[in-house]
Amino acid sequence: MLDIAFTKPALPKAGALVLPLFEGAAPEGQAAALDAASGGAITRAIAAAEFKGRKGQSVVLFAPVAGLARVVVAGLGAREGFKAEDAGGALVPHLSKDATATVMAEGLTGAEAAQMAMGALLRSWRFDRYRTTEKAEDKPRLAKLSFATADSGGAKAAFAALKPVADGVFLARELVAEPANILTPAVLADRCRALEKLGVEVEILGPREMRKLGFGALLGVAQGSINEARTVVMRWNGAGGRKGGKPLALIGKGVTFDTGGISIKPAAGMEDMKWDMAGAGAVIGAMAALAGRKARADVVGIVGLVENMPGHNAQRPGDVVTSASGQTIEVINTDAEGRLVLADIIHYAIERFDPSAMVDLATLTGAIIIALGHEHAGLFSNDDALSAKLEAAGRATGELVWRMPMGEAYDKQLKSDIADMKNVSGRPGSSITAAHFIGRFVQGRPWAHLDIAGTAWSSKDTATCPKGATAFGVRLLDRLVAEHHEA
Repeated sequence: MLDIAFTKPALPKAGALVLPLFEGAAPEGQAAALDAASGGAITRAIAAAEFKGRKGQSVVLFAPVAGLARVVVAGLGAREGFKAEDAGGALVPHLSKDATATVMAEGLTGAEAAQMAMGALLRSWRFDRYRTTEKAEDKPRLAKLSFATADSGGAKAAFAALKPVADGVFLARELVAEPANILTPAVLADRCRALEKLGVEVEILGPREMRKLGFGALLGVAQGSINEARTVVMRWNGAGGRKGGKPLALIGKGVTFDTGGISIKPAAGMEDMKWDMAGAGAVIGAMAALAGRKARADVVGIVGLVENMPGHNAQRPGDVVTSASGQTIEVINTDAEGRLVLADIIHYAIERFDPSAMVDLATLTGAIIIALGHEHAGLFSNDDALSAKLEAAGRATGELVWRMPMGEAYDKQLKSDIADMKNVSGRPGSSITAAHFIGRFVQGRPWAHLDIAGTAWSSKDTATCPKGATAFGVRLLDRLVAEHHEA
């Protein structure tokens, strides 16, 4: 992991140096001193490249003075609306060939320097566990990144609160990136044990315990696979589990691989279904973040872990299962399995923990990608206040959500001829009817469902995330807790 440090402004004697400049600004302070030491090479390069400090602009000078391998002049854009995290993340690709680098952040506050460091840290993450023949020159070398700022003490304090959240993001990304032959439900459940070191209470329910609890919907999904299901309960009692207090419940869909079951998916792109557990990954990462920063809140995280396979014992279209709530479900399509998992663990969360509110996360429907693309997660809720809090948390963290409509007409489409409900309706409004299915199990509690199918995985690099698993939801949930649930 990239080592982050904060120092007082001073020119480094080795490595790379980054000079971030706002639009229209000129080098000053230590940057101006370096320019003088280089005989004006930096200002000449800025002029020759017609560098204006616009966001995304950069100029690279190689060995302008003795000791420094390179100097990167990076544009930050206009001061108004400056996003420090994005700016920090944008620096990382420029520094992949340098073992150490220093960012001359003299023009930033301590808080902005910390946020810039957070962006760089998030962007530097890399999943290379299974690379065995990669050439040394293709590997990123950056090991330490320092930020030189007058308020180094303030930056250190601000970053100390951000680092545990980054750790939670990295845990979620790692879990989502793992191949399904490695990360079975049992293995994923065992990896949750690592949270115990942070003070999280972890309990794992196996098939036997779930059968006693009547998890007919969840176990029906899992019955076609040789990899048996698990449910993991994670409790963080940061407010002391005070008497009469009700925890916030975070609930995640954890389908470690989804073939679609008997209603099998097309072969093209099916490899992506290893990340059908991204909702569970986000909940696990959020619990790690909350515990890591010692959040003063009582939060329970519950994830249902299954593998959906077309085995000889697989659930069939037309089967009827009985959920933990006692409601019966006609399974029309075995590829609409995530909502079956959520039905049982949401009921369990209510019966055991009596939560003050519930937020579930799931890569639930492809239809939400058609509706919102990859820019927003779909937000469905029965509670306006909870929705507003999630929307605000999304804007603050960049993990955007967009509230979708719900209504009786959609709910009626789930009517079954032989059971209490069916698990799918038609294609029109299918993300909405999926949310209504889940809503039938929340017993009127404040609840929000986040459909993260379009945001859990990125097909390209972004400012603070390399291509691949995004850990969408970790920072969103952490912000929700920080602003509305901490004592």
